[in-house]
This record gives sequence, structure tokens and C-alpha cells, in this order.
Amino acid sequence: MDTAPIKATISMSDLEKIDVRVGTIEWVEDVPSADALVKLVVDFGDRKRTVVAGLKKERPNPREIEGKQALFVVNIEPRRMKGIVSEAMLFDIGYADGILPRLAVPEEPVPNGTRAG
Repeated sequence: MDTAPIKATISMSDLEKIDVRVGTIEWVEDVPSADALVKLVVDFGDRKRTVVAGLKKERPNPREIEGKQALFVVNIEPRRMKGIVSEAMLFDIGYADGILPRLAVPEEPVPNGTRAG
């Protein structure tokens, strides 16, 4: 794999605007009208959110991630995809580089809603 160039430098104040939190993926549902999308219900401790993610083509069984903790960007604007409002973005590793993505996960369980950074 060729390593992608590093993006432009940002300030610490820009970085501090991004809210990355740990959530537990409670369940995964197929989005029947989509080739790649699944709907996740994620527990962030103080609330549960719906997250739409393109996992169908990445995993033979997207439900295998149920019960796992992962990192999510939680302060992005909600976005409607295939009629479902996504309230966060799954933070995964590899997609942008064209390799099979993997979840970004804490090495040991932490409370849902724990901030990264």
C-alpha cells in the first residue's frame, strides 16, 4: 500500500471541535433499498443514536459487530440516507486507503460516551 500524503495542518482549536466518542453497537439492520448501507443502533451512555454506515460490501455478515465498542464522530450534522437519519459517523480504519476497513476500538471496554482525544 502506498501511504497517502498527510493532509494540511490544522490548529488545535479546529481539532477540539471534533467530538469522537465510544459507543456500543447494539444492533445492525439491513437497509433493503441500499447496496452498501446498514443501520446501526449505538448506545452512547446518555442516549442511543441511529448511525447509517456502508458496511454491506465490507463484511460478509455486518451483524458480527453487534456488541462491540467503536469510535464515532458524534457532533456532525444529521444526514438522511435512504430515508434514515444518521446521527453520527462510524470512525473506521482503512476505507480511505482502499483496504478492508476495520473498526477503531478501545483496547479494553470503557464506559459508553467516553471521549477520545
